[in-house]
Amino acid sequence: MKNPFPGMDPYLEHPALWPGVHQRLITYGCDALQAELGQRYFAQIGERLYVEIPDRSIYPDVVVVESRGTGVLPRSGADEPEVLVLDAVERREVYVEIRDAHGEHRVVTVIEFLSPTNKKPGEGRELYLAKQREVLESGSHLVEIDLLRDGEPTVALPRETARSSPYRAVICRTEDRRRREIYRFGVRDRLPRIAIPLLVPDPDVVLDLPAIFEQVYERGSYRRRIDYRSPALPPLSPDDASWAQARTDGEADPRRRGS
Repeated sequence: MKNPFPGMDPYLEHPALWPGVHQRLITYGCDALQAELGQRYFAQIGERLYVEIPDRSIYPDVVVVESRGTGVLPRSGADEPEVLVLDAVERREVYVEIRDAHGEHRVVTVIEFLSPTNKKPGEGRELYLAKQREVLESGSHLVEIDLLRDGEPTVALPRETARSSPYRAVICRTEDRRRREIYRFGVRDRLPRIAIPLLVPDPDVVLDLPAIFEQVYERGSYRRRIDYRSPALPPLSPDDASWAQARTDGEADPRRRGS
């Protein structure tokens, strides 16, 4: 059940699939880092919570909308409006922290896999940007991994630089906050193996994103779940769409997906 693409499978960006992909990236990434950290550090999953009222239904269970009359007489002779009641939704976003196993377990590195709510206007983006500023003003390294083509780039880069590639990973070390280490890659590129900084003078560890992504794809049974006969969402460019179709011709036959 190998991923048919050399790197990121753009079909996994579909809003119905991405939440599970994101959760697995965090979990498997945390486990992979823990195996590399030795006794000095430990990796754990952190979370932040917020409440929002979505403007439209993206996920199947995101919003409950009730339509009804007001039940009261209209004011000043106005016609009675229709009323929509939107249920607020509690969002939970997870990320990876590397902490010093000694002393007060200080946060050494924060690793973020961006989600769609981080890249569109609203409470999720504002909360993420506030967290980003907090980390950049602290003594912790920040690593941001953006595997989503849609939305406004949120990584700690100038806007035009961030937009120069479909996907990106950015490292900001505490030693020089003006400096950024950038991995740029597209739909046709393999995923990078990312250097994860620790406390000086300890050497970086490597987050093997290709290996983690293969775990995500296989253990999530995405080959059986993705309909490669349909266009990717968000859409690919015409050239990339033709290339992707050629890569997935065999996968598009549902009789072969279980093989």
